[in-house]
Parts: sequence; structure tokens; C-alpha cells
Amino acid sequence: MTKSPLLSLPGAVPAEGPDEGVAAHYGDLFREQRALADGTGFVDLSHRGVVTVSGADRLSWLHLLLTQHVEQLPQNQATEALILSAHGHIEHALYLVDDGTTTWMHVEPGTQDALLAYLESMKFFYRVEIADATEQYAVVYLPAGSITAVPLDWPVRETPYGRDVFVPRDELPAFAGTAAPAAGVLAYEALRIEAHRPRLGQETDHRTIPHEVGWLDSAVHLHKGCYRGQETVARVQNLGRPPRRLVFLHLDGSEVRLPGHGAPVRVAEDGEDGRPVGFITSSARHWELGPIALALVKRSTPEGATLLAEDTAAAQETVVAP
Repeated sequence: MTKSPLLSLPGAVPAEGPDEGVAAHYGDLFREQRALADGTGFVDLSHRGVVTVSGADRLSWLHLLLTQHVEQLPQNQATEALILSAHGHIEHALYLVDDGTTTWMHVEPGTQDALLAYLESMKFFYRVEIADATEQYAVVYLPAGSITAVPLDWPVRETPYGRDVFVPRDELPAFAGTAAPAAGVLAYEALRIEAHRPRLGQETDHRTIPHEVGWLDSAVHLHKGCYRGQETVARVQNLGRPPRRLVFLHLDGSEVRLPGHGAPVRVAEDGEDGRPVGFITSSARHWELGPIALALVKRSTPEGATLLAEDTAAAQETVVAP
């Protein structure tokens, strides 16, 4: 685990769990959320893994492995992609950009070693070079609308919800000074949940398929084949019956405690003794919406039903249609 030097900034409170190593917040969670929503500030994501692929065959080779169409990925165009198991279950989520000579990607903290091992096992005769760049580069998030200047030679993923900047680690403190104010990962997570964007290890478990969490829109190309797990993707897409679906929850604000990852979700009319229909994947306190969450529930769960997250009442919004 890489501990960020930005934990020395005033007010920094270390994050726990999957985001250990960076700041959860800097003393004012809602102010930090508002700043990001207004297009100011930055989020330290330097705990995330960074992997690069270079070489003449990099895009055509990655095209064979990933769920996304990247064979002719335009220079500096951001995309997302997944690596699936043979049964179509999600194993890795990659956030990519190609600068013309190298494909840059960032991944969930601690997953880069397994990703590197898989990529190395698939090199065969292709002209590619794979590297773990986590020690050399840190990821920093700049919100949409940010006017913070980024050096032209730094890789950047420009997306509708902001920029992911690959910052040389030795320049991270200096860059943070130009991008201030700092916002913690709790603020980032609240805005991610609000936007219904899934996260590997939070919205996924060992049997999650892309259809369940809404990754078909951003990370899967439905008209390309030749990747592991493609048969499952095509079959479920044609049948239209993923076993589970992601929902967005507005939680009862009178409860003091947020339901954590894995907390059971039940249909409210069945009461606390009812059989769980799913579980909470992520939850947060939002500066404007109040307590919110994402949950993965059975496809058969009625769309209009009020749910219980543990003992907290929750009104649902559909993210993935049943």
C-alpha cells in the first residue's frame, strides 16, 4: 500500500478499506463535494494502480483481450474496458487512454499485480511491452469544468465527468498546490454514487456480469467478438435477462448510520424478517441529496417497491431496467 504524501495536508483524515493510503476528507465533507460539483479542486487517487502497454501491436493486442473496441482507439480519447472470466464474470475494470505511443490505464488499488500477470500470460508473439508504473505515476482527478492547467506531456483521460491525470509521483505535491482545494475520496465517492457509476469490488462480486451494473453502455462493445467471456455477454444481451440489477437508493435521512457494503436489502412490506433480495454496494452522505446508496438486487424485485437497507427505508430509482 502506497501512502500518499498529501496525507500531510491540513485536516487530512486517512481513508480506510479499499481507499486506504489517501485522504477520506480534509475536514469538511460537504464543502469538498460542493467544490467538486462546481468544478474546482482535485481528488488524490494516488493509491490506484497504473499500468502501461507500449509497442507497435498494443491496441490490436488489447482489442483481443478487452470488452471494448480499442483496435483503432483515437489518440487521447478516453475509454473504459473490462476483462472477463471465461464465464463472463467481471475480473478487472480498466480506465484507458492512448497517447500515440503508449496505452495508459488505471485500476483499482491492489489489482495491478493480478492484471499484469494476466497480460503477461497473453503476450505470445505480439510486439508489446507491459509495465507497472504505479511507483512512478499517481492518478489525480480534476472535476468537469476545472481550469487547472496540466503539462502537455502528462497523460490525461478526458471524460464527461472530469479528467484523470497521470502525474509523475515526485511532482504530486507541487501539482496539488496548483489544483487546490483538496477533496477526499468520500466526496468523490458521493458524486460517483449520484452518477450511478459502478466500481469494481463495490458494485461487483465474484459472479457479477456487465449487464447487471450498467457497464454495457460505457465499457462493453456489443458488436465485437474475440474476447474471453463474450459468449455470456451475447447470450444475456439477446435474452434480456440478467439475474440481478443495480438500483440507486434514497435512504431515510433520519437514520444516523449509513448501511455499509454488503448490508442486506429487503422489500419493505416483507419487514425485517423478509428474505433479502440483494445487498448494498456503496453508500454516502451527499451534500444535496442526503444519504444515498447503490444496491444490487434480484431482477424480479418490483421497481416501485420501497426497500429496507438493513432497517433503513429506501426509495429506489432504476439504474438497470429489469
